[in-house]
Amino acid sequence: MNNTVILICGLIGWVLVSQAIHAEDASDVYALDLEELLDIKVTSVSKKAESLSDAPAAIFVISNEDINRSGVTTIPDALRIAPGIDVARIDSNKWAVSSRGFNGRFANKLLVLIDGRNIYTPAFSGVYWEMQDVMMEDVDRIEVIRGPGAALWGANAVNGVINIITKHSADTQGGLVTGGGGTEELGFGSARYGTQLGKDTTGRVYMKGFERDELINQDQSRSSDDWDKVQGGFRVDSLVTNMDAFTVQGDAYHSNFNQKLYYPAFDTPNGAAFVNDNAQVYGANVVGRLQHTFSSTSSYTMQLYYDRYDREDIYIHELRNTYDIDFQHRFALNDWNDIIWGGGYRYTETETRFDMTPAISFDPQNRGDQYFSAFLQDEISLVDETLWLTLGSKFEHNDYTGFEYQPTARLMWTPHPSHKAWAAVSRAVRIPSRIDSDMTLRGSIIPAGQSPYPPYPVEATVNGSKSFDSEELLAYEVGYRFTFAKLFSLDVSAFFNDYKSLRSFNPGQPILPMINPYITQPFIVDNGNSGETYGVETAVVWQMRDNWRWDLSYSFIETHLHNTEYYQEAVSPQHKVSLRSSINPWKDISWDIWLRYTDDASAFTVVGATPVESYITMDMRLGWRIHKDVEISLVGQNLLNDSQLEYTSENFIQPTENQRGFYGKLAWQF
Repeated sequence: MNNTVILICGLIGWVLVSQAIHAEDASDVYALDLEELLDIKVTSVSKKAESLSDAPAAIFVISNEDINRSGVTTIPDALRIAPGIDVARIDSNKWAVSSRGFNGRFANKLLVLIDGRNIYTPAFSGVYWEMQDVMMEDVDRIEVIRGPGAALWGANAVNGVINIITKHSADTQGGLVTGGGGTEELGFGSARYGTQLGKDTTGRVYMKGFERDELINQDQSRSSDDWDKVQGGFRVDSLVTNMDAFTVQGDAYHSNFNQKLYYPAFDTPNGAAFVNDNAQVYGANVVGRLQHTFSSTSSYTMQLYYDRYDREDIYIHELRNTYDIDFQHRFALNDWNDIIWGGGYRYTETETRFDMTPAISFDPQNRGDQYFSAFLQDEISLVDETLWLTLGSKFEHNDYTGFEYQPTARLMWTPHPSHKAWAAVSRAVRIPSRIDSDMTLRGSIIPAGQSPYPPYPVEATVNGSKSFDSEELLAYEVGYRFTFAKLFSLDVSAFFNDYKSLRSFNPGQPILPMINPYITQPFIVDNGNSGETYGVETAVVWQMRDNWRWDLSYSFIETHLHNTEYYQEAVSPQHKVSLRSSINPWKDISWDIWLRYTDDASAFTVVGATPVESYITMDMRLGWRIHKDVEISLVGQNLLNDSQLEYTSENFIQPTENQRGFYGKLAWQF
C-alpha cells in the first residue's frame, strides 16, 4: 500500500510540475496524432487493408513506438500493452498468454501469426512463446484482435488473433546496431543491415542474441531457469512488375533454456521430486509471398511457408515439420459487394522420443496430419458510407474431427465520422490436439500413506481419447469508438461467450496392481464441460499536450464453468488495468512510466491449485538521443516489488517469481 501511495503522489506531482515545461522546448511524443493513429491500415480483421477505426471487431494495434518506449524485450511482454490480453510470466523463459480468459502455459484458444505464418503447434493447440522471436526494432505493428477470427483464420482462432507484422525491407535501409545489459537482462545485442538489391528490390539481414538471468523460487532460492538464444534471418521485397510484388523471408535460431521441473516419484514422501533440465531447441522457417494487383478493388495473394523445430526437453524430444500453402482473392462484385475468398492446405508431421517414460508418451509415437480449408466473405454496403454488413464463413477438414464450419455476421454503423459502432455474432471451434487425442501422462503420485487404497500408492494419469471432439464457442460482441479532434479517443467493447464441449477429465475405472506395485487411476479426456464468460474492454488515449500522451486500458471478465470437479484450467484475473504516461520533457529526452494492476487469479498444477494474489507493478524508461542517429536508454522493470509471483503453471514447471530489474541500452543507426 505504501508503494501505491508513493506512486500516486509521484504521478500527481509530476503532472503539476510538468505544467512548467513549455511545448516549444519539447518534441511531439509520438510520430502520429490520434486521427492518424485510428487511420492506420490493419489487415487481420478482414484479410484486406482497412482503417483501424472502420474494422468491425475489437482490435488494438501495438505500434513500433509503443514497443520502443515501453522498454519491453519480448513479444509476450509487448502484448501486455493491449487490453483484454492476459500475460503472465511463468519462469525466466516461459509465459502464459491468452485473450478473454482460459490462460495457461498450454492456452489453446488464441491464434498467433508472424507475417502471416501460423506459429501455433498442433502438439497442444498453443504457442511455445520461448521459441518465437523477432528483432523488436523491425516490428512494424502487432495487430491484436480479441474475439473470434475463425471465419477467416480458421480453427483455434477462438478467443483472439495476434498478427505480428514486420517492416517492409524498404523501410529498414542502412544499418542498426543495438546492445546492452543489466541485472536480469544480463546481455543482449542485435545488428541489422538493409540495402538496395536492384531498381525495385530491397533486402535486409539481421542477427540477434541474448542471455537472461534465472529468476527465484517462492522460497527465494535460485530457480535454475536461465536462458540464452541466438537468431538470424533475412527479408527480400521486390516489385517484379507494376502489378506484382514478391516477398521471401526466413529465420533460424538456437536456444538453451534451463528449467526446474516437477516429476511424480514413488520414492519420495509426498510423491513428487524436482529435476534441473537443460533443454534446447533448434528451429528455422522460410516464407514466400506473391501479390498480384488487378485494380484498386481486385487482387490476389499466394503464400507458402515451411517451418521446422527440433525441441528436446527431459520428458520428450519433438521434431516437427510444417508445410503450408494459402491463397486468397479479393474483388468488388459491384459498388456494394466487396468479396474475399480463398483456400489453403497444411501438412504437419511430428516425430517424438521419450526420455523419461512413463512420465509421458504418445500413441502413435509419430504422426502426420492434414488440414484443408476454404473461406468466403462478403462485405455489403447497406447505406453508403454509413452502414455495412459482413457475412462469411470458414470451412475446414481435419484428421481429428472431420468437417468444421465457422460462420460470422458483423455490422458496422458510422452515424458520424467521430462515432462508430459495431456488433458481431460468430461461431468458432478449437479442434483436438495431440495431447487431447494421443497422450498418456503420469500426472501425480499419491503415496501409500495417503492413498485411498492402502497399502498401495496411486498413480494418477491423464489419458487422451480418440473420441474427443472440438470445443465450440458462440460469441456475441458489440463495440463503440469515439474520437474528439486530435485530443481524445475511446474504444470500448463488450462480449458474451457461450462455450460447449469444453475439455474435462472423466475418472475411469482404477487399474488394480498386477505387474506394477501400485494402483493406476486414469482420467480420460472428454468434452464434459461447458460455461460462459462475459466482460468489457476499454482503451482510452488522451493527448494531453503535443509532448505528453496518456494511454489507459481496463479489462473485466467474469467466468462461469458448469463442471469444475475434474476441469483444471486457470481462471484469468477478473480486473486488469494498464496506465502509460509518455512525455518528451525536452527535445531529445523521452520519459515513459507504465503502471499495471492485475487482479487475483487461480492456477492449477499437477500437485493442486495455487492462488495468485493481485499485484501492482511499474516499469519506467528514460531515453536520451545524444545524436540524431544514437540513443541511449535506461529501463527499470517491476519496480514496486523485489519479486512477484505472476502465475503458477498447470504443468510440471516449478513456480517462480519475476524480479525487479534494470538494464541499459545503446542503439546506433547508420
